[in-house]
Amino acid sequence: MTDSAVASARQVLPQAQILGWTNSDGPPAIQGPQDGDDALPGVLSLLPRARDEAVDAIVIACFDDTGLAQARAAAHCPVIGIGQAAFHMALLRGQSFGVVTTLSVSVPVIEGNIRRYGFADHCAGVRPSGLPVLEVEDGGPHVLSVLSDEINAAQTQGAQSVVLGCSGMTALLPPLQERAGLPVIDGVRAAAALAQAMVLTR
Repeated sequence: MTDSAVASARQVLPQAQILGWTNSDGPPAIQGPQDGDDALPGVLSLLPRARDEAVDAIVIACFDDTGLAQARAAAHCPVIGIGQAAFHMALLRGQSFGVVTTLSVSVPVIEGNIRRYGFADHCAGVRPSGLPVLEVEDGGPHVLSVLSDEINAAQTQGAQSVVLGCSGMTALLPPLQERAGLPVIDGVRAAAALAQAMVLTR
C-alpha cells in the first residue's frame, strides 16, 4: 500500500523526491479506532527520521488521519492527512461530497473527523463498502464493482463528488473515475498537491 501511495503521489509531483515509509510497528491495516490507537506510536516514531532527512512536508497516508494532530504538534514541517486533504479538495471544487470507505467500523472515525474539520454541512454521507482494507488493496473486478455501486449510491444521496475513503483505493482511481458519473477524489493525490502548495507558500 505504501508503494501504491508513493506511485500516485509521483503522478502528481513527478519532479519531487517522494519517500515512502511504512509503519511496521502498527497493525497491517487500520480499520477502526483501536487500530488507529495501536498505530500511533509507530507513526510518531518516524518523525525524527523525517527531520534527519530534512523533508519539506509529511503526508500521513491513512484516511483516518491517524496521529495527524500529534504529528503536527511535533514535526519540523507541515503534516497533511489524506482524509483532510480530500475533504478540502472537494470543497475547493465547490461541491458537496460523499465518502466511500471500507468497513462500518471506520465510519464513526471518519464522521468524527469531518465534524471536527468543519465539513459536516458539506458531506452527504459516509458509506461503508463492506470490503476490508487489504481486500481493497488487492483490487480486482469484485472490488471495482462494489466500490462503483457505492459511488453511484453516494450520488443518489446528493453527493456532487465522491471521496475515496482508504489509501488502498488510490491505485483504483482511474477505473473508478471511468465508471463514475461524478468527480472522484483520491486523498493521496490531493495531499501531494496540497503539500506542494504548502511548501511553496510558507
